[in-house]
Amino acid sequence: MKNRKLRLTLLGTFCALTLISPIVHSQEKSASKTVPVHLVITDAALREEKELPPLQREDVKVKQGKTFLQVTQLIPAQGDNAALQLMILIDDTLNPSVGNNLSDVKDFINAQPPSALIGVAYMSNATVKVAQNFTADHDLAVKAVRLPLGSLSSMDSPYLSLISLVKSWPQQKVRREVLMVSDGIDRLRGEKTQPSRLGPNFGPVYHSMPTMSPDVNSASEISQRYNVIVHSLYAAGVGRAGRSGWDLQLGLSGLSKIADETGGECYSLGTSQLVSFKPYLDRLQKLFSNQYYVVFEAVPGKKAGLQRVKVQTEIPNSEILAPDNVWVPAAM
Repeated sequence: MKNRKLRLTLLGTFCALTLISPIVHSQEKSASKTVPVHLVITDAALREEKELPPLQREDVKVKQGKTFLQVTQLIPAQGDNAALQLMILIDDTLNPSVGNNLSDVKDFINAQPPSALIGVAYMSNATVKVAQNFTADHDLAVKAVRLPLGSLSSMDSPYLSLISLVKSWPQQKVRREVLMVSDGIDRLRGEKTQPSRLGPNFGPVYHSMPTMSPDVNSASEISQRYNVIVHSLYAAGVGRAGRSGWDLQLGLSGLSKIADETGGECYSLGTSQLVSFKPYLDRLQKLFSNQYYVVFEAVPGKKAGLQRVKVQTEIPNSEILAPDNVWVPAAM
């Protein structure tokens, strides 16, 4: 009888272990199906008059869907990790009156630390003309800043120009950021004619763009794909579109959308010309001083691609600026 009970007990234990083992193995297998993802975030103060305490790793939460991900590293972008590549991207369709503000841009360049490499380029004809490649010699970058041409080309799109820049930018493990000075108006898309709704006999007609440029989404996604943060300063452009309240609002909306989605900031006073760039560039400098590299374990899909994540903190007065999406490699 005792032997029978012993055999039943051993059999029950064996069955329990048999059932538990696959579950544990499955959990271990599931836990190992993560990939490290790198991201640059900015700790922005809700109230600028208050100083921000340094963030600690446990202060930052990363959420993917309904799941909180493991944050493995939080590295301040300071000291040995302060490297920055910043491209000043100026729209050549801007009104030359913006020249009154370019001295603020030059002062901003001169104020950058030696760890910042500065480039200067101009947007025209849906591409970029680099006046000065990234350099630690900030005097060279200052000399490359000139008045915009204040004229139109056959293909003026700040978003296609931004795409051209980002695609040609060699990838490095440093902060990569853009400061666009533009009105955000896509004159390439906006000037295209459409078939008349009155019928084919009435020929093509011009219509204002019903919504912001479709290239805004493309520029935003490509910038997020390659970890480029885009900031913008609003400035008035030339031509008919530069006088159209409808086009001006669409342009500002495009600039704001890209900045929001890439983790940057858009500086404007609505669609009015800024009296001075200085207070906004001072704010941007504060952002640079409060940036961090975040490394976290993301859950990959079957294919590599952009995935929605939300980076947040509960530290008082802090607000995390981060891209809406990150590039997650495919599952191995």
